[in-house]
Amino acid sequence: MNPRTIAAKNIYQVIYQGKSLTDVLRKPTNQSINPLIDPLIKKRPIKELSVQETAWIKNICFGSLRWHYQINALLDLLISKPMKKKDKDVECLIRIGLYQIMYQDTPDHAAVNETVAASQALKKKWARGLINGVLRRFLRDQEGLQQQCNRVDTSLYAYPQWLLHKLQHAWPENWQDIVIASNQRAPMTIRVNLQQQTRNAYLTRLQENQLPAAIHPHVESALVLDSPVNVNQLPDFFIGACSVQDASAQLAAHLLDCQPEMTILDACAAPGGKTGHIAEQASALKITALDNDAVRLVRVKENLERLGQQAILIEADANQIADWYNGRPYDRILLDAPCSATGVIRRHPDIKLLRKPSDIKNLVK
Repeated sequence: MNPRTIAAKNIYQVIYQGKSLTDVLRKPTNQSINPLIDPLIKKRPIKELSVQETAWIKNICFGSLRWHYQINALLDLLISKPMKKKDKDVECLIRIGLYQIMYQDTPDHAAVNETVAASQALKKKWARGLINGVLRRFLRDQEGLQQQCNRVDTSLYAYPQWLLHKLQHAWPENWQDIVIASNQRAPMTIRVNLQQQTRNAYLTRLQENQLPAAIHPHVESALVLDSPVNVNQLPDFFIGACSVQDASAQLAAHLLDCQPEMTILDACAAPGGKTGHIAEQASALKITALDNDAVRLVRVKENLERLGQQAILIEADANQIADWYNGRPYDRILLDAPCSATGVIRRHPDIKLLRKPSDIKNLVK
């Protein structure tokens, strides 16, 4: 299937089905963009995507969702009436074309032609003319259209109005800096497994594989890659030599100051990044990983297996102590409590679409 069509399918699932982009990207691509009409794919073998195609799809999805509210405003000006639910697949292709024209180095004519060509998979002949017309009109009037959209803060800052208001109230002097920073693409940071090798040794291995990186100045296990890559390209990733993890998240395990043979509780453990890092801190640790989501707990298990580490996995709500606690004290407890996740929008831009004001109220109860 055309990578552009796959990207449109992914965006559709986030915007119109409320799915997490992380979850969408983890799933196979043999499903249609629009389940109401199933126009895209019959049951047939799928051609394996190249590393470059997979990276392109991910980049397009993240970028289109990062600038979702800006693209929304443009669509309101470019399309005279809202598209029907069964035609939102066409709209998602247009979103990709607009994103490419505004934010990528793709030549304008290529962005238009390739988006039009991708519409063939939708089995909607009329869509070719609409996509071509919308994108070409944007090219003709780009400056004026963007100026018109950017008179409204939701478009200018690509943020939902309710969240902008909360940031403005909480940080009246700095909210613009926060918003601008969160709209920038996050660097790829990895955590070196210091049980296997030193950080400098792994940095050398990256350089030998033409993967430039730099030492993080504040976190002893962190390296920052010059450019994001597929984990398949990271030396010995699948046998636990490193993990992809933000530098700030890596600080948690270091702050626990784990010593050999300690008993550790990682409450709210999924997806297991911090659990794995704790296991790397000292020998013979007795770790309990607790989470109330069975599906996400599977990811903890997968992460630990890749690292060659073990933990006791318990599906339970940390609040319901009688359901899981055996009465024995822990030497250390890490609680990464459920939160709004608005602090990691730079890395997960779909949060801007998925989070609602009511979510915040429910979290603080």
